[in-house]
Amino acid sequence: MNTTLGIPAADLRSDLELYLDLHAHPELSGSEQRTADRFAARLERLGCTVTRSVGGGHGLVGVLRNGHGPTVLLRAELDALPVTERTGLRYASTVPGVMHACGHDLHLAALAGAVAVLARTRDTWRGTVLVIGQPAEETLTGAQAMLADGLYERFGTPDAALAQHAAPLPTGTVAYGADPRVPLMAGSTSVDVTIHGRGGHAGTPHLTVDPVLTAAATVLRLQSVVSRETAPAEQAVLTVGFLRAGERGNVIPDAAQLSLCIRAFSQQALDRMTAAAERIVRAECAASGCSDEPDFDVSARSPVLLPDAVASAAVRRVHEGLLGPERVLDCPAGTATEDFPWFGADGIPTVYWMLGVTGAVPWRTARAGGAPVPANHAPEFAPDVRTALPTGIAAMATAAQSVLRTAKGTMS
Repeated sequence: MNTTLGIPAADLRSDLELYLDLHAHPELSGSEQRTADRFAARLERLGCTVTRSVGGGHGLVGVLRNGHGPTVLLRAELDALPVTERTGLRYASTVPGVMHACGHDLHLAALAGAVAVLARTRDTWRGTVLVIGQPAEETLTGAQAMLADGLYERFGTPDAALAQHAAPLPTGTVAYGADPRVPLMAGSTSVDVTIHGRGGHAGTPHLTVDPVLTAAATVLRLQSVVSRETAPAEQAVLTVGFLRAGERGNVIPDAAQLSLCIRAFSQQALDRMTAAAERIVRAECAASGCSDEPDFDVSARSPVLLPDAVASAAVRRVHEGLLGPERVLDCPAGTATEDFPWFGADGIPTVYWMLGVTGAVPWRTARAGGAPVPANHAPEFAPDVRTALPTGIAAMATAAQSVLRTAKGTMS
């Protein structure tokens, strides 16, 4: 396989430099100003008209027009994660406790490269390219914020919305949902909970209502939402990813905070599990004698990711022609979650594929029973950028071209 896929060396060098810079300087959700600046500057050099602060944060939209024709939306994310990097790479994160552990830096560099391809091949397509630099994907709030700020009213409604995501699959491959009738990713509901107790001295626990004990009991009981209230054949996850209470061992605090993430493959299941979680929290608070009711805040929601079957089949055929059928894989449904589905509101076809980023050596080692491949969100997550970047560029560029070369509103 030609790992550069016909991308000019000068363009690929610029895209690689962007990737290395973004990886070394990650920014958390809502704080992506430098990342947005770097991405916007690259888009402007490629001829895009760039609008900043779409959605009230650091969201940006680049517009590349080329006559009358379809409109295609291409999305990449700006934000990183609160993870301490342990890759040992020479371009590792320079920001303590923050890392691009989910590949958003790769998505941005690949999207910039795809825009360069589209700008260079204007004679082969007509229409409009909407380039979305989306903030706050990891908190599942950025897409809705941009749409609420009039994204489509201001820049036009796309005929298709495309995105790709790094995954621990062999580099040089892409993957699609194995069954177009089944969601590729789960929907999710994030809930923040505050349990109110009554603080006091650790030596006189009988004079307090200990929210730490209540929180601990709650965490354990919440596991029954999946194990005892969800059918064994149904995929669902409930995770308590945050638990905080108190400051010192000799002081019983007044309150404890929990953050829950609930994931399932239907809105009905999400609603049922959310209601069950609230019931359990309230019951544990009552059992502990908490005088005040717990507080609940649904901080984020995302729909299930079910890409459009017809549009996805069309782009998959394009990718099979680009990479060869053996490098276009089937991907089972997973309980990761995304806010990209919001861009498909009102029936806009969405296409979403996974981009393999695991190099040959770690892949073969894992297959032989050695160390497992570091997955997304792991401190050791390290895409094989030499192959993954040109593959991501070519995959996004050819997918966009397949939309822009068709009649208005159709895919072939």
